[in-house]
Amino acid sequence: MVTGSCTGIGRAMAERFVHEGARVVVHGLERELGERLVKKFGDERAALHIQDLRDEDCPERLVALARERFGRLDGVVNNAAWVATGTVENTDADRFRDVLEVNAIAPYRLIRAALPLLAEAKGVVLNIGSVNAWSGEPNLMAYSISKGALMTLTRNLGDALPRSHGVRVNQVNPGWVLTENEASRKREQGLRDDWYADLPEAFAPSRRILLPEEIAEAAVYWVSRAAGPVSGQVVDLEQYPAFGRNPPKDASTDC
Repeated sequence: MVTGSCTGIGRAMAERFVHEGARVVVHGLERELGERLVKKFGDERAALHIQDLRDEDCPERLVALARERFGRLDGVVNNAAWVATGTVENTDADRFRDVLEVNAIAPYRLIRAALPLLAEAKGVVLNIGSVNAWSGEPNLMAYSISKGALMTLTRNLGDALPRSHGVRVNQVNPGWVLTENEASRKREQGLRDDWYADLPEAFAPSRRILLPEEIAEAAVYWVSRAAGPVSGQVVDLEQYPAFGRNPPKDASTDC
């Protein structure tokens, strides 16, 4: 089960999991894109559920779909997120709560709903966070805090659930990823269409940013038996150290 898998990183993960032989519950808000993806996979390999994760019954309906269509649930990937821009000056309490609801509380609720099936399968949870969980950007205040909360949830359940239910919980924190939503945001900010073709080395030492398919490759490892008993771990998927790094003083900040 991959939340937010009609687009971006979630879609790349769903595609990779199906390629590896899995059957996938696709979830998101974009019905047309989701239907197109499930058609590509085939009904025997995928099922689609379109619903806002904040809805009270969404977690239970997702789990019921997995049970009905596939008879089991081996893994939950909490990928759906609201990348809400805003600073401390312009983010009111209601918006802050909404971001936390989508990015931290909804994953918790889905894990709770899925736990009986995951326990039967000795399955795994993979939470998709962000390197912003460690400190964040000023204009991603609520988003960054919500990803920090998700990281603590991973640490906590990653210790508790292997012992109580035989379920592993881990997290990957992607850095800057070239998704269609990120490309759209940059265009809205006034950057040219190919802004990602010439990035300052301070932000992209390799002169490019990560691709969704590269995050998907890492996800395959963490949800597979190759990861062994490892649980409660948070892994940053970025091209430079998250801590102790000082970009050059002349680095451009328009990216």
